[in-house]
Amino acid sequence: MTPHDSSRREFLGVSAFASAFLSFAARAGGQEPAEKPPVKKIPLERRRFGKTDMEVAVLGFGGAEIGYEKTDQATVEKLLNAALDAGLNVVDTAECYIESEVQIGSAIAHRRKDFFLFTKCGHATETPGKAEDWSKPGILRSVERSLKRLKTDAVDLVQLHSCSLEELKKGECIEALEQAKKDGKARYIGYSGDSAAARYAVECGRFDSLQTSVSLFDQECIELTLPLAKEKKMGVIAKRPIGNAVWRYDSEPAGYHNVYWKRLQELKYDFATGDARKQEGPDGPAGVAMRFTAMQPGVCVLIVGTTKPERWKQNAELIQAGPLTKEQAESIRARWKATAKSDWVGQV
Repeated sequence: MTPHDSSRREFLGVSAFASAFLSFAARAGGQEPAEKPPVKKIPLERRRFGKTDMEVAVLGFGGAEIGYEKTDQATVEKLLNAALDAGLNVVDTAECYIESEVQIGSAIAHRRKDFFLFTKCGHATETPGKAEDWSKPGILRSVERSLKRLKTDAVDLVQLHSCSLEELKKGECIEALEQAKKDGKARYIGYSGDSAAARYAVECGRFDSLQTSVSLFDQECIELTLPLAKEKKMGVIAKRPIGNAVWRYDSEPAGYHNVYWKRLQELKYDFATGDARKQEGPDGPAGVAMRFTAMQPGVCVLIVGTTKPERWKQNAELIQAGPLTKEQAESIRARWKATAKSDWVGQV
């Protein structure tokens, strides 16, 4: 035995004795050693994601908000790790959500086996003067960039991010995703978008999944794409499922939220107007919105973004209430059909 081994052994022995003594002293003084309370998982419904091998929790996390709001990294780490502890297993982002991919990679790459990772591609944000690139080389570069930012060798799903019907029909962008899948960069491929382009993506039979807008304020897909996607056993991701919570605004908001707010003014859902919009339980506007979207045939997972660490768990508790009553769901659909204009198409 070397002097180093002897010294290390003596150190460990003294350390063990000291730890035991301190533990005994604490108990003798009526104190128990502090233990971290176990995190309570929320028993969310799990659904098979189309024909894939993924079983997804019905509520996922969308990474747009943390990117566009430039949420500080400490908050992102707290938010995502708490959500994973509580039962989250789907994280969806995109390479054009500012630094969202980087933030997610830094926060939870070390827990890669705990969740399914989805991203989107097609917007070459690092190419000056060029916002989109649907060429095969451009898509493949975008995928590689995302993998580096997310600190992973492969994503579970990579999706074309709202490219046009014209680009889809050219086929080059789809070939690029198929190549990424063949190369082991992505296990599955999908399309994220709405209306005619989304319909084509479902009909062509080359995608494993569809991500599309489904909400109280965006119901075009309920007849246009969801039934066929379900028939073809595609995984379906519902984006913007709470319609940006536009009931929060007393006056017309600017930008991204504007279209849904205007629609609400005409739809006049009783649970999302007046004093009712302040209700926070499963029968309040957020609860009704998520429960309505989650019960649409074919929907596998809802993607909801937030910058608040406690919000994912709160939303999960709301969605636990299950589907709306048949009467309420039919009332919402009837109101949409009676009110929706011909230009009330799916919003990107």
